[in-house]
Amino acid sequence: MTIQTVGVVGAGTMGSGIAQVFAAAGFGVRLVDLDQAMLERARASITKSLGRFVEKGTVTTTERDETLSRLWMATSLDLLADADYLVEAIVEDAASKQALFAELDAVANADVIIASNTSSISITSLGAATKRPDLVLGMHFMNPVPLMPLVELIHGQTTSHASMQTAHELCERLGKTAVEAADFPGFIANRILMPMINEAIYALMEGVGTAEAIDTVMKLGMHHPMGPLTLADLIGLDVCLAIMNVLHDGFGDSKYRQCPLLGRMVAAGQLGRKSGQGFYSYQP
Repeated sequence: MTIQTVGVVGAGTMGSGIAQVFAAAGFGVRLVDLDQAMLERARASITKSLGRFVEKGTVTTTERDETLSRLWMATSLDLLADADYLVEAIVEDAASKQALFAELDAVANADVIIASNTSSISITSLGAATKRPDLVLGMHFMNPVPLMPLVELIHGQTTSHASMQTAHELCERLGKTAVEAADFPGFIANRILMPMINEAIYALMEGVGTAEAIDTVMKLGMHHPMGPLTLADLIGLDVCLAIMNVLHDGFGDSKYRQCPLLGRMVAAGQLGRKSGQGFYSYQP
């Protein structure tokens, strides 16, 4: 099957980034979100992102305009009925994703792969919500999607080899490097990353160092491009909390318990960049 049209569900930070990279690679993209305002913000975000590439000279104005022309937006899943490949990028909540996968299963053609951008939730459980578990896989992009070269591909218990091969080929067409992971909580990336972020939050809560000190140690001492607390703000503290809960529930190991400070900040609405306040303050 030749994939020409890709459907993306969820117009948040990750969904809009995924839509952008597919459109830039020449695919027709259908971006769907129930919230019209989210779609409008997504279009503005994609336009701004492409504008920065134009300023850097890596994208021409013609390429920018062609990319935007390949992008359609709607608030109904019906737009996805003739899509050749689907990517889900909604909130990191298992029940919400399972319900959506059941809906997508009813809308999409029988031979269409449904991929999830989940960063931690079981692909097998998402496949079980459909009648096509062999065509369900994880396609975990990194944030920011247009800049980060990695895509983590996750195979569920019954995901077919052919489905995984199709996902690998798509990553090549996007100019991304695919790394395959088994269906364990957090997969590879977040099983390693989130406990580190969580431990950095513990160090802050216990007064081991300031946020600036902790981030500086990891940047200059460990050569990380950004510190763990800055990265948590970029990811979203609510997303970090959700992933820690998936790890703790999935493994039943106390080493994955959430730091109380993380829980308090999320409860207070201090979610990082997207709320304007996290471990650091951000101007609108």
